[in-house]
Formats: sequence, structure tokens, C-alpha cells
Amino acid sequence: MAGDPDPRVSVVVLTRNRAAELARTLERLQCLPERPPLIVVDNGSHDETALRLRRDFPAVEPVACRGNLGAAGRNEGVARVATPFVAFCDDDTWWAPGALARAVALLDTHPHVAVVAARVLIGPEQRLDPACQRMAASPLDATGLPGPSLIAFMAGAAVMRTDAYREVGGYEPRLFLGAEEALMGLDLVSRGWRIVYAPEVVTHHHPSAARNPRRRRVLLARNRLWTAWLRLPAARALVESARVLREAADWGVHTAALGRALLGLPWALRHRRPVPAEVAEMHRRVFTPR
Repeated sequence: MAGDPDPRVSVVVLTRNRAAELARTLERLQCLPERPPLIVVDNGSHDETALRLRRDFPAVEPVACRGNLGAAGRNEGVARVATPFVAFCDDDTWWAPGALARAVALLDTHPHVAVVAARVLIGPEQRLDPACQRMAASPLDATGLPGPSLIAFMAGAAVMRTDAYREVGGYEPRLFLGAEEALMGLDLVSRGWRIVYAPEVVTHHHPSAARNPRRRRVLLARNRLWTAWLRLPAARALVESARVLREAADWGVHTAALGRALLGLPWALRHRRPVPAEVAEMHRRVFTPR
């Protein structure tokens, strides 16, 4: 039953230099009826994060990274997970009461589903994240699934099978942050796993003011280019690269994103492993303008 305590799901929280926001998130997570084990991955903070964790949240398991690993810091957290399911959030997001139990129920009922992507409500006014509208409108075949079928998800707003996460090796460290879940999504689907959007599974996001929007857009574009070169068939990779560069130009980061992507091109080509044709077709359907 949604909201009942469930020892089968843990929460991994990623943080860096946001001690006050992390404390707010942990206070919310500790009040969840599911009472999940909480693991905080500190990506090399140099504020009072470690002190406040020891002092105010002794029941939380801290994982201290020597430096900022970006999204790959979650790999360090999942290494400590002892439950079959793991939920992710960042220091400015938290799960709604009952959301984790609902996600676990979906995963229990659909053993071929690896990821449940949540409905994300932004700020005190609880605006729907635009990404959720896109997920809800996914053109992919959802036959037999409990919600719209996806090939990607939002990294900080998902509940996953711990074994599936480990099966694909977690997040690629080279990507750091920005669209890091796209590569994992392609790898999961290529291995036969399914990803679904479940609007009944809710998480709250109060975006931190400590952000650099331009840098984030550069990394988003760079990582989308790398993902295309790492996994998509050549023709599809060229089409996707053109799409990403057009978007980067609209953002005003075209030159910076392309320069960073080209620096990593030899690495991407060395690790290139194109997805099966059916997965490439799923990617085409999702990213072709309708």
C-alpha cells in the first residue's frame, strides 16, 4: 500500500556546497512514511556540509568524495545501497510522501521496467516541469507498460532497480553533469529494460540559486553530442549532432559546446558502441520534431 514503510528502497542524494539546502531536503526525506535509508554523496564540498551531516543527521550515511565527480558521484552512493531499488534526488529536490512506495509497486508489478521517472513539481507554486509534459507525450509504444515509454529520464527524479543501474555501469564520469541520463537510458533500453513515466510518483524541486546557467547549457550540448557519437548509428548521429548544435546556437553557446565536444571526440570514438537498430529508431521517433 502506498505510504507504508518499505525497507526495499534507499535514497541517494547528491550534493556539493549547499549545506542549508541539503538540510531542508534531508528533513523532508526523514519524514517520509516509507522511512528509506538515506545516503548522501558529498561531491567534495568545502562548506559546512560534512559538519552539519554529522551533527544534525546522524542516521544518514555520508559518502565523501575527494573531488567533484559530477553525476558519477551517484555511483559512489549506489555502491553502498543494500536494497533492490534506489531513488535519486539532489540537494534541492525531495520525494513526496507515498511516492517511493508507488514507484516500488510499479517496479514489483512490471519486472521488465528498470526506471520509473517521476512527475516533478517546481517551487512553492508546484509548477509542472516542462520535461514531464514531453515525457507524458512520448510517441513510443507503451503496450504492457504502466505509463508512457521513454528512452531517457531525469537523473535526480527517478526510482531504479539497483541491479539495472549496476548492470550498465552507472553514470559515465567523463560526462560530469548535464544530460548524463541520456547515455544510461540508451544502454538500459539496449539491454532490454524499459523506462516509464509515472505521474502518480511525485517529487518536488526547488531549484537552487547557486547555478551557472551558461556553463550548464555548454555541458548539456557537449554531452548530447558525445552521447550521439558514442551510441547512435552514423547517419542518426549526424542528424542528432545537427539538432543539438542548432539548439546550442539558440542558447548562444554553439562555439563553446562544439569546442568542448571536439576535444573529447577521440575518446568517444574509442568507446563507440552503436545501439541496436530498434533503439536507434526509438531515438529518432522521440527527437524528430512532430
